[in-house]
Amino acid sequence: MRLLVILYRLLPLAVAFRRDFRRWLIAGSPARRTAADHERRAARLVATLARLGPTFVKMAQLFAGRADLLAPVYARALSTLTDQVPMVPVAEVERILLAEYGAPPDDLFERFDRVPLAAASLGQVHRARLDGEEVVVKVLRPGVEALVEADVRASLWIVGIVERWWPNPHVIGTRVVIEEFARRVTEEMDFRREAAHAVAIGANFADTAGVWIPRVVTPMVRQRALVLEYCPGRRVDRLDEWVRDGRIRPERLVRDVMELYAKMMLVHGLFHADPHPGNMHVSADRRIILLDFGMVVRVPLELRRQLVAAIFAAIRRDSDALADSFHALGLVATGADPAVIRRLAAALLGVAWERNTTRERVELLADEVLTELFDWPIVLPSNLVYFARTAALIEGLGTHYDAHFNALAFASPIALSLRGRIMASLYPGGDQPTVDPARVLGAALGAVARILRRTAQDLVVTVRDAVAQAALPSAGALGVPPAGDGTNGPNVSGHITGE
Repeated sequence: MRLLVILYRLLPLAVAFRRDFRRWLIAGSPARRTAADHERRAARLVATLARLGPTFVKMAQLFAGRADLLAPVYARALSTLTDQVPMVPVAEVERILLAEYGAPPDDLFERFDRVPLAAASLGQVHRARLDGEEVVVKVLRPGVEALVEADVRASLWIVGIVERWWPNPHVIGTRVVIEEFARRVTEEMDFRREAAHAVAIGANFADTAGVWIPRVVTPMVRQRALVLEYCPGRRVDRLDEWVRDGRIRPERLVRDVMELYAKMMLVHGLFHADPHPGNMHVSADRRIILLDFGMVVRVPLELRRQLVAAIFAAIRRDSDALADSFHALGLVATGADPAVIRRLAAALLGVAWERNTTRERVELLADEVLTELFDWPIVLPSNLVYFARTAALIEGLGTHYDAHFNALAFASPIALSLRGRIMASLYPGGDQPTVDPARVLGAALGAVARILRRTAQDLVVTVRDAVAQAALPSAGALGVPPAGDGTNGPNVSGHITGE
């Protein structure tokens, strides 16, 4: 029955999308669509997914970060989807707590708030008081495990049928996303794993004054219930009052968030992979609060090295090295023309460093790059799905406060300042790659030549940054093979694990 409901809701949209390629589904020229047509269809898609329930809302949020699968108008629309679910009746919550702890909430806590603090697709949160401390009690939504399992099974069956008749790279990419989602969401519905994630990330930032990770009440950890320290704060997208009174500086906030994620991804190799505004708050004393550790990704050392090589190549604006990193990360199909990838890498860098608004950059990217991507298969591997989503969410925070926010330009000085810690974590034995001194000297001289007419302070800053960028190790030094050497990505497929 659930399969029939899903087909009834999605089939008309699927037919409409297929007609964009073939007017008569299997033949004919593409149907002509205006920008207004796509805007209306995107709104219809969002409404349909919201009606289908929590599984499809969470999957849609994941697809919103996939520019390789969706046109910008659809990615923007999906990014607006939030958990829109009714609260679980308190009697059901009490039943779950009794099953998990063997006692009703009034016996477990000094106070238990019957009205939930938050209700999401998988769980519901209530405030309470335990041993004199304010805490939150998270309870798994009843029946959600069976619903998610049925929805994922139906989705994979539908995509499998479509892939059999239309083995397009975008259909394959859709299947990859659903499979990765299925694996992650199963882990997310076990609160014992969430508790372990929170403890691990909390330990990594125990000495960081500007980060607040809620403490887990270990004796109260169960599969379907969890108790954590209550961390009062405001959502990162609802700080306008604090911005107006000067308590919060948006550029400082965004920088701190990006630095936090750079440390998690590249230094610690363990990151919170669902940083939407509901899961990221700011306390009254300006600490960043991370909430909900159900979706956490562990990044193996080899993949971190590949990611760092790609990031450093982008900072150096080295399109050849970036193209090599695309191959190493498994973004490029076997047998692809390396020249095409180099052109794409150059176009991506050109767009990424543009000073336009993010929306304009995305549209420029669509014009300059996505045409080639659609003509030639590039599929984001499953082990990078959550990196893409996290990057999209963080950029969304930047554009919330600054329409001209440029993530790469903003992140570059952060990556440079963390270079020592990043390299030490990637090469714990001390065998870090060496840097060509001639390249560093050349970069410094070039910087001086470009700014002879600037002030002394500008001169110092520009030379410092140019030398730091030149001192970044090359892709080859980090172990990334050049394109066309017969390799196509590290032997790391599917090796990221949430723990």
